[in-house]
Amino acid sequence: MIPVFQELSEKIGKQKVIWRYDPIFFSDRYTKEYHLKAFKSIAEALSGYTEKCVISFVDIYPKNKKNMDGLSSYELNDDELREFAEKLSKIAADNNIKIGSCAEKIDLDECGIIHNCCIDRELIEKIIGCKLNVGKDKNQRKECGCVESVEIGTYNTCKNGCAYCYANYSSKSVETNAAKYDPSSPLLCGQVQEDDKITIRKVESLKETQLSIFDM
Repeated sequence: MIPVFQELSEKIGKQKVIWRYDPIFFSDRYTKEYHLKAFKSIAEALSGYTEKCVISFVDIYPKNKKNMDGLSSYELNDDELREFAEKLSKIAADNNIKIGSCAEKIDLDECGIIHNCCIDRELIEKIIGCKLNVGKDKNQRKECGCVESVEIGTYNTCKNGCAYCYANYSSKSVETNAAKYDPSSPLLCGQVQEDDKITIRKVESLKETQLSIFDM
């Protein structure tokens, strides 16, 4: 995927392509040393192709708990986590990449890692060149700083089979959905059926057209 990332960055600009190294979890196989080595290797390959990396530590949900139990994963205490995060931050800085965290309860500011938003209003405003009239997404966790957005994905459609993923909780459903896949379909998976209900979503522009005194 690194060559794909690099090519996309060259086409649309490194500001618009964000590297995610997540979710980070620790096990006998995926140790701190493993992650630091992998992170350094990817950071060096993406240096000059992105301005930001977003990290997060794995969350256990009812939908992925069974799979996670099979990985024999373990957690670091806060001091260990901060020490690990500082090393990630140093690697990122060495490659001119800023690093942020996604929906983390732990404060890593002292490690050079700020609380980040996946749907980042400030970044979007910078890219499109105008202010947005949009608030925090109320459907997300309180630690999440994302603004309101429309989810276009759907559960049990990815064939990667990552054990930690809460979006794939039934391998059987994934197999069934994948069999329905049609690249010419207007849907992510399958075709519109006779008993499907299609609702036209009301969409309004979020661009803030009125200037405030702070914009002068």
